[in-house]
Amino acid sequence: MSKIRTSFFCQSCGTQHAQWQGQCNSCKQWNTLGEEVVEKSDKKNWKSEKRSSTISKPIKIDQIKISSVSRINTGDEELNRVLGGGIIPGALMLLGGEPGIGKSTLLLQIAVSIGCKVLYVSGEESQQQIKIRSDRMNVSSEECYVVSETKTQNIFSQIEVLKPELVIIDSVQTLNTDYIDSSPGSVSQIKECTAEFIKFAKETNVPVFLVGHITKDGQIAGPKILEHMVDVVLHFEGDRNHIYRILKTQKNRFGATSEIGIYEMQSKGLRAVSNPVELLISEKDEMLSGHAIASAIEGIRPLMIEIQALVSTAVYGTPQRTTSGYNTKRLNMLLAVLEKRAGFALGTKDVFINITGGISIADPAIDLAVIVAILSSYHDIYISENFCFAAEVGLSGEIRPVPKTVERIQEASKLGFDTIVISKFAKIGKKNDSIKVLSVSKIESLISVLFS
Repeated sequence: MSKIRTSFFCQSCGTQHAQWQGQCNSCKQWNTLGEEVVEKSDKKNWKSEKRSSTISKPIKIDQIKISSVSRINTGDEELNRVLGGGIIPGALMLLGGEPGIGKSTLLLQIAVSIGCKVLYVSGEESQQQIKIRSDRMNVSSEECYVVSETKTQNIFSQIEVLKPELVIIDSVQTLNTDYIDSSPGSVSQIKECTAEFIKFAKETNVPVFLVGHITKDGQIAGPKILEHMVDVVLHFEGDRNHIYRILKTQKNRFGATSEIGIYEMQSKGLRAVSNPVELLISEKDEMLSGHAIASAIEGIRPLMIEIQALVSTAVYGTPQRTTSGYNTKRLNMLLAVLEKRAGFALGTKDVFINITGGISIADPAIDLAVIVAILSSYHDIYISENFCFAAEVGLSGEIRPVPKTVERIQEASKLGFDTIVISKFAKIGKKNDSIKVLSVSKIESLISVLFS
């Protein structure tokens, strides 16, 4: 047995320190260092029996043979698209989100609908509690096995007997291994347990779902290296005051990133929203000012986003700049462009921006819609609901093209919009006859078209 060696780890960022100190040198947080055993005993394989070690030999890249990998259909169209078409065998996927957002509900629905043998390991709930949830959701499956366990050695023993085709761990912060002598949820335990499941997934080609808690800053709890170790990082978010939940891809080795899936939280579980227009565009009895529709791209999916703006006279000395779902610094830049290049005196006005649906959009293509919504509220002139916008605004007031303009035009045409406003310099090839494409080059020309 090797000598027991301890070190101090920051429980916030995972940085290792040689001795205890009040403040972490990396993240500058106070009183976050804890002593953990670095090495307790010699590490073993995830399997209980001894295995013959094989040494991997280097092969020329053009001589490497690959077999066609068939993705596993989850039975959920939204999740399939977020993952890039389904689950890759042997992939390790990390799902993070706030408490009560619906992580366990989503994974339980996957476990009963995927159509293969699934082992659902819960370290937070008993088997009876999971049964109560499945009865409430009115879901069941003969291929879904549930076990309440936290020690990885016992979990692997059950896996060797059951031989599942999918493993779900809820959650990684509750796991502990005999090879590390520290409390569950500590940096050392999370790293070691995740490494064991990586070895298991790669050797057996069995995909594994890990549930991860998040911190108050919205980051997955534990060391940042945890996100580097896994293949896919998913983030489940939403507002408690809204019934909609959004599943985002932050990392995906087998597909596109920044992909989103939209769900509706119901009493019987989560319902996949195939038509996001019902969420992202609000219904109105009459035409109102300060509204504009933007054509955004999240991953590979075009979305029609409604931008709401309110411009009012500042009551206090300092004008307010408040955004919901939009970057405030980006808003300040657009307001400066409008004041400098177009002559609008917005320095004494309060400006409020809201993205409907409770989602956050970072696509620069919504710049033009934000400006149109601001000017619509400023002049108190409504914009036709048949108009949509897709272009970036530069610092000199020019309207710049954005990627995938053709896909944006096709999505707008499919949803019944009459006109889409894009940059004059966008390359769209053959024009779509079912929708009018309006090309502009500067803000001044846009203002003359919409507000003259």
